[in-house]
Amino acid sequence: MTYTFIIQPSTYNAFENEAEIIEKCKEWGLLSDKAAKMKAFFYKGNGMNLACTIVGFVDNVTAVIEFDNKQQHCIHPSYLKEMQAANYGSKPSVSADEEEPQIEPTKVDTPEAAELKAEQPKAKELIVDISEASKPPKSKVKKEKKQKLQLPEEKVKLSAIVKEFTTVPNHFSDNDDEVVIYEAVTIIEPETEIGEAWSSHSATLKKNELAIGDKITFEAKIVAKKLTKYPVPYKINNPAKIQKVDS
Repeated sequence: MTYTFIIQPSTYNAFENEAEIIEKCKEWGLLSDKAAKMKAFFYKGNGMNLACTIVGFVDNVTAVIEFDNKQQHCIHPSYLKEMQAANYGSKPSVSADEEEPQIEPTKVDTPEAAELKAEQPKAKELIVDISEASKPPKSKVKKEKKQKLQLPEEKVKLSAIVKEFTTVPNHFSDNDDEVVIYEAVTIIEPETEIGEAWSSHSATLKKNELAIGDKITFEAKIVAKKLTKYPVPYKINNPAKIQKVDS
């Protein structure tokens, strides 16, 4: 069965393991801070109650879920959280229930949803009145958008300084993961300051025998992914063509 309400993501950051999903769900409020494993989630609307899996995210306010038929859909985490309530969908107004799946594009900041936003203002106002969660969440989301960096989707050339070598827990292994933390990370063209980022301490990096304080240039893809237990918001994936820069 194909679902017609789907807002397919054009691109998104896929989770690599369950530990990443749990961490992100805690940030979104979908799991408690003490949760050690995932729970089942359901998408409710249009008279449906569909089991779904959280597989990734477009940005901090856009989760990507996948249904049993492998269709993927963009949804605001807070909206998904509302759907987990046992009494969701039992509001007095039948018309409100029918319109709720249409609200979702107004909350999801994706290219596919842009055409739907202009058509849905009344529905958006309706869900705000029912949930009584209007002004504070709106202002909070707007602040996040202003501060968020627009990261390129493709590989780019970057420069960085090695700040620290450390380890982080790996719930799927007996050994901790080795990671490298960088500072003064900058996209060279167009020049964009990133700040701090991290990467796995891969075999490729180890061959370069990096030391704290080394300035390097390299090519890699950078994504918004926080390092466990560290305030480092961005991850560098598969750095290549690594060169040390003389001070």
